[in-house]
Amino acid sequence: MTSTTTRGRPRGFDRDAALDQAIRLFWRKGYEATSVRDLSEELSLRQPSLYNAFGGKHALFEEAVGVYDRRYGGFIDAALDEEPTAPQAIRRILAEAPARYTREGLPRGCLVAAGDQGTDDERIRTTLSRLREQKTDDIRRKIETDMTAGRLAGSIDAAGQAGYVMAVLSGLVQRARDGAPRRELEQIAGVASVVLP
Repeated sequence: MTSTTTRGRPRGFDRDAALDQAIRLFWRKGYEATSVRDLSEELSLRQPSLYNAFGGKHALFEEAVGVYDRRYGGFIDAALDEEPTAPQAIRRILAEAPARYTREGLPRGCLVAAGDQGTDDERIRTTLSRLREQKTDDIRRKIETDMTAGRLAGSIDAAGQAGYVMAVLSGLVQRARDGAPRRELEQIAGVASVVLP
């Protein structure tokens, strides 16, 4: 008995659910270690159907990253938008990160921070690098706004502070991927918060 297909995809194909499966697979393994065969098996799609639905591994990864940031990320943006000052936003980011990177039922770490590990693909590295730089710039601008308003000293190195926060988050992601318990990540984040202005 053969399954009925629609435009190369199985009947009842749920694109959003399949995309979510792809997000989690890339999140768990990274771009380089995820093969087209892995995606085909995870999404229960033949390879031609996979290409028809998503346009190939490159296109699927880039779409997955965009949806990931909205669906599973977003805590950095939320803190920067909702907190009145940069120190409050940064402390909230560091406080929330350990739980974000160790959520029950989801891969550990962060797709944006670690999805390009091990790849030489410039397009993929550029995609994620730009996203990380955007987050760094957003934090820097929040700090500069406080400096302009007189809430922070004008001598603060805004770029250095923003880079520091992102470096801490990157370290937390790696520790989470290495299997460190959430409590350890919370302790690291607490130490990092002490040196903030």
